[in-house]
Amino acid sequence: MGIIDDLIGTQGEDCAVRGIHCCVFWTAVLSRYCGLASTFHEEHPGHGIVADAGSLILKSALELAQLAGSGNVLEASIGMAAINSLLDVDESRCVERNAFEILCEKGRDRNVAVVGHFPWVSRLAEVTRRLWVIEQRPREGDLPAGEAESILPRAEVVGITGTTLINHTVERLLELSRKSFVVMLGPTTPLSPVLFDYGVDVVAGTRVVGTAEAIRCIGQGAVFSQIEGIRLLTMEKDRGR
Repeated sequence: MGIIDDLIGTQGEDCAVRGIHCCVFWTAVLSRYCGLASTFHEEHPGHGIVADAGSLILKSALELAQLAGSGNVLEASIGMAAINSLLDVDESRCVERNAFEILCEKGRDRNVAVVGHFPWVSRLAEVTRRLWVIEQRPREGDLPAGEAESILPRAEVVGITGTTLINHTVERLLELSRKSFVVMLGPTTPLSPVLFDYGVDVVAGTRVVGTAEAIRCIGQGAVFSQIEGIRLLTMEKDRGR
């Protein structure tokens, strides 16, 4: 079994889907809770037509979660949001802390690689010995995704975006990072200890605490910093054990 199967397999009791919102930047699924994931669409390889669009809400939450394994990245976005909508997060193991702070702390004067171009990478570069940013759609200064094979084994600290669960690159990236301190981050990232079994040391995700506010924002094209009704939570591998 892989990460997606393990995440789905630990969800417990199934429940009905109350809503599905595929918006320009974020997808939300409402079932037990409101779960978010990045929306992958036309510019991402593997985009296609969503099968059963219009009747997906007739599926149960666990059935919808199975879409996370789809080769169609828009379907996989919906599936990851469904997984996040089912999660009973153990908040006793979590703290409210930004992943950027952790990467700065762990990466100070060390070699750091980040998979995904986050807004704060230039600030992170100021404290690291060396910073590599690996991106499927590289901006100036970024490295293309193919460089991960040679770069990640050289990094002491690695940050991996949760969207790698959507495009199914996550398991190879974690294998390449097995000697590093690994932080998985971003709203797509499930706040689940399952990820610790695959070599992740810190899980930094998002918990929706105001569903109406979050849906209103993402439905109006909000980028992440504009979304209301959310909490940033971080779960560490050894915390609470």
